[in-house]
Amino acid sequence: MFTGIIEGVGRLAARESLGGDARLIIEVGSLPFEQVALGESIAVNGTCLTVVGFDAASFQADASNETLALTTLGQLPVGAAVNLERAMRPTDRLGGHLVSGHVDGVGAVAAIAQDARAQRWRFTAPDAVLRYVAKKGSICVDGVSLTVNEVDADGFEVALVPHTVAHTAFADTGPGDAVNLEVDLVARYVERLLQGRAEG
Repeated sequence: MFTGIIEGVGRLAARESLGGDARLIIEVGSLPFEQVALGESIAVNGTCLTVVGFDAASFQADASNETLALTTLGQLPVGAAVNLERAMRPTDRLGGHLVSGHVDGVGAVAAIAQDARAQRWRFTAPDAVLRYVAKKGSICVDGVSLTVNEVDADGFEVALVPHTVAHTAFADTGPGDAVNLEVDLVARYVERLLQGRAEG
C-alpha cells in the first residue's frame, strides 16, 4: 500500500525487452533510497512494481504485458520524469489516502490554467474510471493523491499547489500527456457492498 505522497522524482533510464515483456531501469533521483531491499514495492507513476535489482542510483523492476498495456509505462519515453514512492510502513502518517498501486485506467491532461499561485489541472478519463470519481473525493494521478474539485461526463479537475508541481513529475507534464489513474478504494468497496445487497 501507498499514500499518494510522492517521496522523490526519478527518471525512466531504460526499458529492456526481456522474455516477451520488459524490465524497467529507474533512476531514483531524489527518492530516499537507503536500506532498499530486493522484493520491496515501489510505486512508479502510481504503478506498484517489485524491485528485482538495484545499485546506489537506480533499481530494476519487471513489467508484465498487462502492466505495459494498461498503464503509461509501456509508452513512457526513456528519460521521462517519474513519481516515486516506497511502500508505506505501519507507523507512517497517512498524508494522502490509501493507494494500492493498481492502476484503473489511463487518462490525459486536458488543460492547465493558472489560479493565483496554484494551478487548475483538468484531466480526461475513461467512463469506467469516471463512475467512481466524486467531487471532493480522492483520486490518484500518476501516483499523486489529489482532491477532486469538479467532475462531469468528460473528466475531472484538481488544484495543484506550487509545492506539488515543484516536487513531482507534474513539473515535466503538459496538455496531451497520458497519466495513470487509480480511483479511491472506498468507492469500489461501496459499489461491491451495494451490489451484494441488490443481489440479496
